[in-house]
Amino acid sequence: MGPTSHQAGAAGRALTADRPDSVRNVVLVGPSGAGKTTLVEALALTAGAVNRAGRVEDGGTVSDYDEIEQRRQRSVQLSLVPVEWAGIKINILDTPGYADFVGELRAGLRAADAALFVVSASDGIDGATRMVWDECEAVGMPRAIVVTHLEAARSDYSQMASVCGEIFGADDPDAVIPLYLPLLAAPGPDGHSPVTGLLGLLSRRVYDYSSGARAERDPDPGELALIDEARSRLIEGIIAESEDETLMDRYLGGEDIDVKTLIDDLERAVARGTFHPVLMAAPAAEGARQGLGTVELLELITGGFPTPAERAPLTVTAPDGSPRPDVVCDPSGPLLAEVVKTSSDPYVGRVSLVRVFSGTLRPEETVHVSGHGLEDRGHEDHDVDERIGALTSPFGKQQRTLGTCIAGDLACVAKLTRAETGDTLSAKDAPLLMEPWAMPEPLLPLAIEAHSKADEDKLSQGLARLVAEDPTMRLEQNPHTHQLVLWSLGEAHQDVALERLRTRYGVQVDPVPHKVSLRETFGAKATGRGRHVKQSGGHGQFAICEIEVEPLPPGSGIEFVDKVVGGAVPRQFIPSVEKGVRAQAARGVAAGYPLVDVRITLLDGKAHSVDSSDAAFQTAGALALREAAAQTPVHLLEPVAELDVVVPDEYVGPVMSDLAGRRGRVVGTEQAEPGRTRVRAEVPEIEIGRYAVDLRSVSHGTGRFGRGYARHEPMPPHLADKVREQAEKGTPLT
Repeated sequence: MGPTSHQAGAAGRALTADRPDSVRNVVLVGPSGAGKTTLVEALALTAGAVNRAGRVEDGGTVSDYDEIEQRRQRSVQLSLVPVEWAGIKINILDTPGYADFVGELRAGLRAADAALFVVSASDGIDGATRMVWDECEAVGMPRAIVVTHLEAARSDYSQMASVCGEIFGADDPDAVIPLYLPLLAAPGPDGHSPVTGLLGLLSRRVYDYSSGARAERDPDPGELALIDEARSRLIEGIIAESEDETLMDRYLGGEDIDVKTLIDDLERAVARGTFHPVLMAAPAAEGARQGLGTVELLELITGGFPTPAERAPLTVTAPDGSPRPDVVCDPSGPLLAEVVKTSSDPYVGRVSLVRVFSGTLRPEETVHVSGHGLEDRGHEDHDVDERIGALTSPFGKQQRTLGTCIAGDLACVAKLTRAETGDTLSAKDAPLLMEPWAMPEPLLPLAIEAHSKADEDKLSQGLARLVAEDPTMRLEQNPHTHQLVLWSLGEAHQDVALERLRTRYGVQVDPVPHKVSLRETFGAKATGRGRHVKQSGGHGQFAICEIEVEPLPPGSGIEFVDKVVGGAVPRQFIPSVEKGVRAQAARGVAAGYPLVDVRITLLDGKAHSVDSSDAAFQTAGALALREAAAQTPVHLLEPVAELDVVVPDEYVGPVMSDLAGRRGRVVGTEQAEPGRTRVRAEVPEIEIGRYAVDLRSVSHGTGRFGRGYARHEPMPPHLADKVREQAEKGTPLT
């Protein structure tokens, strides 16, 4: 693309937009280490938004400014960096590349209208990035590719561009083509030729960055030969996507197509999501004013990526589910916005990053906050009216005040105390609801306990805030194990959550072994006699009962049957016996786990006219059940989960082998989608505590799975013996 004049975004002021076509929302996607954050800082420098690479007025960075990110040297949250170029406000959404924080990526995709895939020239393209590309393709999101790490000794832009064409253009190779070739300097001592500029294929111009700023010139004969060699394929790819059906015939007939026509067709094809150009970029060298390729990227974003007004109308409903007319991007239309990220500020409280899809959001107005369809994430439905606080535009740690936020733009909203990530904001007199976006299910459990009494007092509030901010985290109070369990996407996700809990909310917790809900049942019929007789002056205690216990089919629970004849146990004490045996069953009879699937029959007993009591017969019932358990084998039952694993075809074998090593039974396989297979298996829950981590390793980050409870079934004897040994030592199996 040719040069475009630009107006740099002035540092220190909030960038505002007065119409949707003056906004571009772009999300950066790519694996961890690909250079997304570095690219954001380079774009901000070129746009004049920072005073030197990545730095704002307070000396901080525009992205990865969170203390946790700085300590870990890794992006762990979605960051918004607004810049201005050619009079267009560009909202750059920087996302983490690590799989544990895919929820932040999903939020960025929801808020954006186009995606810029960042790939490293030295590291290639991983499976997870391919999956995100396919997801964007499925919904028609416009995309472009930028190749980074050109300075690496083993980097090769041309080779990487070819790889991008093979992977991202598998269905249409002519839709993924470079717009530029690298301008190479003389090889260094290591034989590597550094990239110092770009050769424009359409403009036939050279853009030289070797001086620290972009300089434009005509190509020399050797450079022109390289340009013309690659130019034909690019032109044919653009013409193939042109709406002018005569253009290809004219081109093949030898007509020289005007460059402006080609650029216009290119930009329209990019905005439609049918053509995906490949570009390159590198950060600015020390003292340089512009990073290599950053001007060209900004030109593509402003000229080729769609405006919010080009987004398809949104389907909405009323909070009760009744249909409402589709909503388009119109600043004067009905208010419709969505909370794409929630965070907490120690001074202003909860801050919501909001994408406005319709209408205009104004500070200090009352809006309707609606959250529905989030039950699977542990969020209850809620509909409330709230008065919002100030509107601001984030820039690093700074928050710059905004007067309004129109349809198509993003802003931070303060004081929405009930709003959670995924909630819809609308007018209080015309409430609307957007369907929440798909989020991965957190499947890695972490059992936690408060570190001290002071932490215990603050624990519930801190955890509630944590879960409200992150919909990929779920909190569970397990009714069977009585543990407080935090479910997350991975170990790094867990670590960041606990660090935030400690540093942001002042709550220290201790991880404890996660327990599974084992059960006990009788292996055969047995009888037991409970005798509770004590005489210690005054009223004594007297109760005797005889019971028979027999196993029942799985899922039967506990049945209590009264077969006492002749009043051997007075009628008023029969419920006492039942209460006693049920209480003992809940405590377990062998290893401390609840007893299930048995019928307990009261056959006989004895009572005393003075010394018998409710408490005495409860104790006798419990003793009788324990004695019966000592007369027969007691089986331990373990929970079995149904796993639904979806992986690329090449990983089916390793996944099935891994499941077999976990005592799993594969019950079926089927084609899930092109190139991917669904494996359905039943696996003991004890064996899959870390499966969220292990599947990622086995499938190189390309697998996903769901789980559900199937049933309890007998545990193998050698493992059951181990459980009993641990129970005797006071360390239940985890």
